[in-house]
Amino acid sequence: MRLATFNLLHGRSLHDGLVDPDRLTTAVKALDADILALQEVDRDQSRSGNLDLTAIAARALGAPEHRFAAAVVGTPGETFRPLRHDDDGHGEPCYGVGLISRHPVRTWQVTRLKPAPVRSPIYIPGPGGGLVLLRDEPRVVLAAVLDTPHGPLTVAATHLSFVPGWNAHQLRRVVRALRALPAPRILLGDLNLPAGPARLLTGWQPLGRHPTYPAANPRVQLDHVLADRHGLDRLPPVTAVHTPRSAISDHRPLVVDLG
Repeated sequence: MRLATFNLLHGRSLHDGLVDPDRLTTAVKALDADILALQEVDRDQSRSGNLDLTAIAARALGAPEHRFAAAVVGTPGETFRPLRHDDDGHGEPCYGVGLISRHPVRTWQVTRLKPAPVRSPIYIPGPGGGLVLLRDEPRVVLAAVLDTPHGPLTVAATHLSFVPGWNAHQLRRVVRALRALPAPRILLGDLNLPAGPARLLTGWQPLGRHPTYPAANPRVQLDHVLADRHGLDRLPPVTAVHTPRSAISDHRPLVVDLG
């Protein structure tokens, strides 16, 4: 079973600044993941050709199960508002996370996280980027209980705040929410935290330890696959960990093979 997490940067290439669905398809297909968590995902955004990026990624993997969970309606860094409920935002541009599975899904669960109450500096890559002071966005956790060859498995995708301290607060909230779902439990995503703090804050086991950011020359691991120690013995052992190069994004994907 192959797990992967990938911050897509809404499918954009840093080389030319474009979003190309064929390039996205090729990048995702190369991962060959059975379970894929996506962050910085667009749906119906003009900057990404009004595409449904989660659906494109699911087709690339031949995965029958997929879902997009919007964190905001509108465009991050411009004008956006939080969702009022899970069905809000249809027909409007949305931005959030995606979760894709080749295994059947028993149930889905969405948990919403409040934004940090303060602005914080963040580096925007690419042309016209640089250090800017940004208002934080609401965040979302998308979890699924899967039927796998190894038994039931809870997996979750999230992208936490870039504001130091607030992301730690959110991560504790994520762990509490996932503990209500069946073990074993695996959290995949861009936590905006290095590996050490992510492990200490959760008490969960990192299944892969490799730098993922920035993509050209990774120096820090912001993207993680963490497993709750409760029920960990029911999972196959880790046999390989990869952070392959990709034609898109400012992050590298993190790929973990089990069994």
